[in-house]
This record gives sequence, C-alpha cells and structure tokens, in this order.
Amino acid sequence: MEIYRSPYEAYPFLSDASDDLRCDFELMTDRMASGVGLLRARVSDEYLRNELLWICQLIYHMNPSLRTQLKVTEEEKERLFAASQQLRSQCKDRCRRFVTPQGCEETCMAHILRVQGKELVRLLYRHIWQGHAVEPLLLDLANLLSDYFFYLALRLNADAGIDEIDFVSRNYKIQD
Repeated sequence: MEIYRSPYEAYPFLSDASDDLRCDFELMTDRMASGVGLLRARVSDEYLRNELLWICQLIYHMNPSLRTQLKVTEEEKERLFAASQQLRSQCKDRCRRFVTPQGCEETCMAHILRVQGKELVRLLYRHIWQGHAVEPLLLDLANLLSDYFFYLALRLNADAGIDEIDFVSRNYKIQD
C-alpha cells in the first residue's frame, strides 16, 4: 500500500507505521513542552517561571530520545526530583489522599501536565513491550514529570488560597 505524503508535511515522521511509537513520543513531548510554556506564561512567581523554563527545555531534550540517543543526564533527573520534593514539602498538609483536579486555571493546567507525564510513561512501556530498549533514565524522568506537576498543582492552589477537594472513589477504598 502506498501512502500519500503531502509536500507540506508538518513533521517528517508523521507517516511512520502505526506500530512505530517514536513519532507518538515526540508529539507527546512536544505537546507537553508547549503546555509547560503556556503554564509558565500564567505563573507570576519568578522562581517557578525559571524552573518551568528549565523543565520545558528538559522535555525537549527528551523528545528525540527514542529515535536517536538519550541526551539527558542523571544530574537533571536529580534536579527534577529535588524540585518535586521541594514542592511536596511546601504542600505536605494539602493532600492526604486522591484530589479532584480543580482549582485555579494554573492548577488545572498543572494537572493536565501531570496526566501527560503518565501518558509518556505508558507509551514508553508500550515501546518496551514491542521489544525496544528504553533507558531507565527516560522512564524515571517521565515519572518524575508527573510527580512534579502533581505537587505544583497543590502549590498553585495553595498560593491562590483554594482548598483541595478529596476524591473518594466508589471502586477503591483507601484504608486509614
């Protein structure tokens, strides 16, 4: 079967075979980096703005990792982990269980980025199940991105004076 390739194709790998997840990973990281840029535009705290710029660039450095080679470092992973833990310590009393993704607009954007981090992890595992090697560092970073944006969401709601709303599942009972 021959597939039409538009001379205006926006990205050269868009016509990759449907089971080739590399382009999907690249598109997902592009979407996530763009979302980080949008969130950064709405955050006024200069420290967070600088951190979000660094994270945006980190995501773009992750972008070609499945197609070429991993060009992110253990030091960057440690920096992201430290940033996540700092946010966690600032918000430790805000979340004891699962929270409903709500609050100020910036918080909702952070929750969307949290989920996109999980989507990256899921895609990486699918790539592994197809028989491809994935560096553990890339999995760690994708998981840490989700973690970071969860705690950032809590911090942004705290800064806005908005309480978290616990979500209590009808299916899963959490024991105290």
